Amino acid sequence: MTLDSIIILVKKILDVSLVWLMFYYILKRIRNNVKMVLLFKGIMFIIVIKIISEIFDLVTVGLLLEYVIMWGPLAIIIIFQPEIRAILEHLGRNQLLGRHKTLTVDEREKLVYEIIQAAEYLKRTKIGALIVLERDISLNDYIEKSTKLYADISSELLISIFFPNNPLHDGGTIIQGDRITSAGAVFPVSTDQSISKRLGTRHRAALGISEETDCIAFVVSEETGRISIAINGELHYNLSLDDAKIMLLEELKPKREIVIDDEEEEEETLDDEIN
Repeated sequence: MTLDSIIILVKKILDVSLVWLMFYYILKRIRNNVKMVLLFKGIMFIIVIKIISEIFDLVTVGLLLEYVIMWGPLAIIIIFQPEIRAILEHLGRNQLLGRHKTLTVDEREKLVYEIIQAAEYLKRTKIGALIVLERDISLNDYIEKSTKLYADISSELLISIFFPNNPLHDGGTIIQGDRITSAGAVFPVSTDQSISKRLGTRHRAALGISEETDCIAFVVSEETGRISIAINGELHYNLSLDDAKIMLLEELKPKREIVIDDEEEEEETLDDEIN
């Protein structure tokens, strides 16, 4: 094999890898966005109908679909402009090397402890709260439009932020790493029609931001005091304090640490089987 043929092979592999990487990020983004999932299903439905019309020679249906395919991309760009822009921005906002700060075990436990301590008081007194924890995808767009704090995490500060009559209590609080970055943040509200009508604006905002990013949205209901956590567009409703604590600790684990833990468990299982 000559040097030229090796270079050509490497270029082809690189070309295919970049295409697959692009599709991976697009599909990952689609999975976490309800509107884009519906759009993807609609496109697949049109493709299937088009194939059927060609097989059975359905002239009228085929002609209508030709117009849909011709003008469909333009309509999609106009109607789904915010979602398409979000997908394109995703590459710029996504931190490929992980969080801006990887928390140690002690820092992670302290962070969760302070949140749960605050949630216990807020739950008991039925004070509403929305706490959003940034992960790999940056929340700087929302931080820029909110009130900056850059304070060390503490349950007392969280309680004071959401205390009634505080100017910031209606918005969301954003945590980056183990610090409270801002308060009074406004998040997109989920438009998922399957959401229960009983859920208020905080829960819908929590779902909305979890659909747009990979954050963890922690909610305390003002009406019932119930605790919920939204992750990847899915709402875990009416959690106990212990369940919420366990979920936060698991979700805040660095990805690499999770892989290492799984490998260690497999090794321990093999050792037990051998013994």
